[in-house]
Amino acid sequence: MMIRRLAAISAIAVLALAACSSGGGAATTAPSAAASAAASAPAASPAGSAAAGACHVGVSWPTFQEERYGLRDEPGIKGVIEAGGGTYTGNDAKLSPETQAANVEALISAGVNVLVVDAQDQKAILPSVQKAIDAGIPVIAYDRDLDNPKALFMTHDSVEVGRMIATAVTKAQPTGNYAIIKGDKTQTNPLFLSQGFTEVLKPFLDSGAIKVVAEQNTDGWKPDNAQKEMEQILTANNNNIQAVLSQNDGMATGAVAALKAQGLEGKVKIGGQDGDKAALNRVALGTQVVSVLKDATDLGKAAGAAALQLCKDPDITKVTGVVASKSAGGTAISAVLLKPLPITKDNLQQAIDIKWITKEELCKDVPAGSVPVCG
Repeated sequence: MMIRRLAAISAIAVLALAACSSGGGAATTAPSAAASAAASAPAASPAGSAAAGACHVGVSWPTFQEERYGLRDEPGIKGVIEAGGGTYTGNDAKLSPETQAANVEALISAGVNVLVVDAQDQKAILPSVQKAIDAGIPVIAYDRDLDNPKALFMTHDSVEVGRMIATAVTKAQPTGNYAIIKGDKTQTNPLFLSQGFTEVLKPFLDSGAIKVVAEQNTDGWKPDNAQKEMEQILTANNNNIQAVLSQNDGMATGAVAALKAQGLEGKVKIGGQDGDKAALNRVALGTQVVSVLKDATDLGKAAGAAALQLCKDPDITKVTGVVASKSAGGTAISAVLLKPLPITKDNLQQAIDIKWITKEELCKDVPAGSVPVCG
């Protein structure tokens, strides 16, 4: 697992070096965590590309109500841009598609050289994104894909996240009735995660060892909604559920609350993603099998480095680590995919080593000797 993390970090380092190299020559490249990198070409100068030494990057965030954006994503991208001699401007959509559209218009009017968009509504923002592209401004679709072939998609590999969750849970519980708690049906990440689930579950389903008895989308990815769904699933199946695949840790929190009410906490195997501190504590306690950690700081740093490269050459296909991919809507796109890190009882120390969580937070209420990391 650490090898994968080191590969992702190496890819970010390569991006940063390529972005900060002197203009004119091809930058040195190396394989990324997802694929071989394309070499950077000499700087071009159409509208949207930066003049020598200038790189103004505008970022439209969906909401700072989610602590990850202010705590990890923004410091990551801002730090790399400013260290590379660029200027960072960010704004907050406050969960409003209309506000985000206005924010993007403001960034375009401010003359940004690169636009980064973490879409609140992936369809509603498309006209604003197209305006940026028509103005010659390279666009990075951050963490959520956009159905536009000229936008560079940058995220952790969500299909791989789904595989990692399902792999860990099926290893712990290779038979029985499974429930799947999915994210908001209006977004595309649930589709990628479900693809990963399906790839791992298929042989178990084909053999009859595992049966999916419930599959539910969750409005807003909200823990309270997931708890209600889990309660209904348990009732409909007379508590005969052996495992749950949750598409994030927040919904896993809700599902675990429902399981606990029925005396099933720790008995039903559950997996999630995001590396939430509460979820990592549950992994240590033995009430969650896995939490796939996607270091948002790493993603921010990678996007910052890519933005610096795009200031020199706006061709998104030449960004270090780019691969051919498809959006959830089937559009052929260019993407940079970082490798996530699954945290189980076997590698809890890694979450401490990368300063994601403290030992005290991880080991809260964990019986002494139950996992090595907690003593």
